[in-house]
Amino acid sequence: MQNIALFDLDHTLLPIDSDYEWGQFLCRIGAIDTDKFGRRNAEFFAQYQAGTLDPVEYLEFALGTLAQFSRQQLNDYHAQFMQEVINPALLPAAFDLLKQHQEQNDLIAIITATNRFVTQPIAQALGVEHLLAAEPHFDEQGNLTGKLRGVPTSGPGKVTHLHAWLAQQGKQLSDFTKSYFYSDSQNDIPLLSIVTHPIATNPNQLLLAHAQANGWPTLQLFAQQH
Repeated sequence: MQNIALFDLDHTLLPIDSDYEWGQFLCRIGAIDTDKFGRRNAEFFAQYQAGTLDPVEYLEFALGTLAQFSRQQLNDYHAQFMQEVINPALLPAAFDLLKQHQEQNDLIAIITATNRFVTQPIAQALGVEHLLAAEPHFDEQGNLTGKLRGVPTSGPGKVTHLHAWLAQQGKQLSDFTKSYFYSDSQNDIPLLSIVTHPIATNPNQLLLAHAQANGWPTLQLFAQQH
């Protein structure tokens, strides 16, 4: 029987938050109003860390920022973002962890609350084919409208998306001998609680406390590298 290995992205496979850094990048290159966006982005980030974030409100804020640009302009910005911000944050420890599961022929997926536009190229750079992410809505010309399609991939939404993705393949989580999920955040406790092998990875204090109380293993992935 095959195993399944699921990975959060931000602060788990990456030592940074790609969503937050994307906003900071747009401010830095002068693409958006630094004061207005930066202040709002920081507020949302603090809410996320505290576990009080309204995911739909945040995603439509983030996607609304993207909607003001053409798709070609966004693609150009993202290529620069990958080069300047993401590539330096792709560390050997993340590739080594993924390789362990790849060599075991596990089914591997990244499941992230960050939207697909930001994260698809990152998943590709990490060598992960399957990505479950918040889905932006596009118009007929392929431009982002600023709206979210479906439910967010955060908190219990990750469980919803995982079950739907597996069902498309005629599978369910219980079909796998072992199921792993690596995450840094207490926001992911709903999904961590239903896999056979939850691993609190670079955990924040709230997740660390929960992991210790429940006997879950912890992993400091970047302790020697960042």
